Parts: sequence; C-alpha cells; structure tokens
Amino acid sequence: MPEGRNPNRMLGCDLTLPSPQENLACDEALMAMCEDHGAAEVLRLWEPNQYFVVVGYGNHVHSEVNLPFCQQHTIPVYRRCTGGGTVLQGPGVLNYTLILRSDSASQAHSITAANNFILKRHQAALAALLQAPVEIRGHTDLAIGGLKFCGNSQRRGKRFLLFHGSFLLHFDIELVERALPMPSRVPDYRLGRSHADFLMNLKIPVSLLKGALLKAWDAKETLAEIPWDRIAELTRGKYMRDEWNYKF
Repeated sequence: MPEGRNPNRMLGCDLTLPSPQENLACDEALMAMCEDHGAAEVLRLWEPNQYFVVVGYGNHVHSEVNLPFCQQHTIPVYRRCTGGGTVLQGPGVLNYTLILRSDSASQAHSITAANNFILKRHQAALAALLQAPVEIRGHTDLAIGGLKFCGNSQRRGKRFLLFHGSFLLHFDIELVERALPMPSRVPDYRLGRSHADFLMNLKIPVSLLKGALLKAWDAKETLAEIPWDRIAELTRGKYMRDEWNYKF
C-alpha cells in the first residue's frame, strides 16, 4: 500500500524549497495530493531564507503592504491560497503546515472546530516547551502576556483542510514596522498597538520547536512522496504571476 493510503498516520515533512513561490505552492500541492488520493495527514515544516510579504487570499495589496518601502528594498509580495491577514516572512521564522481530514467525523469538521482542535494542541505543546502560560487570543493567534508569536489561517477542501501558521523565533520585528502598515482588521486584544509593541520572538532554537510540533502530532514517519510536478505547475502558473499576487 502506498504511504498515502493509510489514513491512520501523520507523516512529517521538513522541506524548505529554494524560492518563496515554491514554498507557497508546496502547501497547496500537498493539500491537492491528499484530496486526490485520500492520503495520510501531513505536517510540513519550513524556514524562509529571504524576506517577502505574503497577503491573505482576500487582502488588498495596496492597503495592506507598504509597497514603496518593499519595492525600494526588493521585498517581493505574494498571495497565499488561505485567508487571514498579511505577514512578513523571513529568516528567524518557522512555518508549519497541517493537511488534516475535515469530514464530519474528524475533530476539524468546521472552521471553528479546526481552530480549537489545532490551537489547543499547539497551546499545550508550547506551554510545556516554554514553561510559560501560552494564550489563544483572537480567532487564530497564540500569545504570551498578550504578545503574539504565532498567527494561523486555513483553507477547506472537500475531504481535507490546509491549516498553516508562522512562529516568530528570532525575527526582525522592526522590519515588519516598515514593510506593513496597521492591518485593516485587527483582533480586539491588539488594543491599537504597533507591530513592535504587539509581536514577540520566542527566542528558542528552531530544532526544539520542530521536535515539539512533530511530537505533538505524532509524526514519526517521513513523507516520501512529494508532489513535485504539482508544485512546479502551481509555481509557474500561479505564484509567479502578478495576475494572482496582485489580483486585489
């Protein structure tokens, strides 16, 4: 039986691709693979090696991004396939992607159920790792003392969902101030704070966080079947095109 046909396993995938477009395409390709073939669930981990902005699916680039600054400093802008707000990616961030079953029998059977199920698991794992009171704030944030260190978003398919987020570890938060204006939509607990006053770094080795996430999801086996063709197709036909990235 191919690895993807056993639904009772979570397969780990520590995979960072060379470009931002390929990394964004990889998440969508993994979801499509699971939708098409009924594959096992997947936890992917990846670390950006350059700065770039990622807007949520419905975000308006010109209102959510400081385009003059980004253009002056060669920080490209891309659009992801999930909702949520605009983020700056770069070194010092760990991204994770979960592809989970979303049928009526799963613990992720709705948007709210998925948020609760995933964030509570991450809350417990991070609280144990950090020995600190981790909070679930807003709809999809993780924070300590009201300071956000992880944001998340999702996209739902017929049988699977894509849920992904970013952990700030050793990130240049001051650069966020310059690249992104105040978001058009903010959670109540932000209380009007600037990026610098609202965000925090966990300041832990990335290896510790990777280990905690893999353990939390019991991802003992490695995903071997990477959908390379789908990644390449999505990279060329979608994530490298201004028609997609600047559609709003």
